[in-house]
Amino acid sequence: MEIKSVDSFIDYYEKIRGRTNKIIEIVPPEHLDFTYKPGKFTIGDQIRHIATIERYMYGETISGRKSAYPGCGKELADGYENIVNFFNEMHRQTLEIIKGFSDEDLNCKCLTPANNEISI
Repeated sequence: MEIKSVDSFIDYYEKIRGRTNKIIEIVPPEHLDFTYKPGKFTIGDQIRHIATIERYMYGETISGRKSAYPGCGKELADGYENIVNFFNEMHRQTLEIIKGFSDEDLNCKCLTPANNEISI
C-alpha cells in the first residue's frame, strides 16, 4: 500500500491492528506464560513486545528520537487484563504521535535504530 495521507495510513493500520486484536482475544489467560522452549518469549512476552516495539521503537523513531525499547518483561504488565490494557495504551500513544504528523511529514526521513534512513 502506498501511504499518501495520515488518515489513510491510520485507517489501514487499524485494520491490521484488528487482526492482531482478534488473535490476542483468543489467548487463554492461563497460557500467557507458555513458551515453546525454556528461555524463549512467552505468549505474554510476545504481546508486550509488539506493544513496546510499536510505541518505543517505531513511535520514537518516527518522532526523530532514539529507540527507547524497554524490553517485554512482566514488570511492564502482568496478568491478562493488565497486558491487554498495556497493549492498547501503547497503541493509543503511538496513534497520537502519528496523528501529530501532516501528510507532508510522511515524506520526511528518519533514522532507524540501525542508522538506516527511511521515510516516516
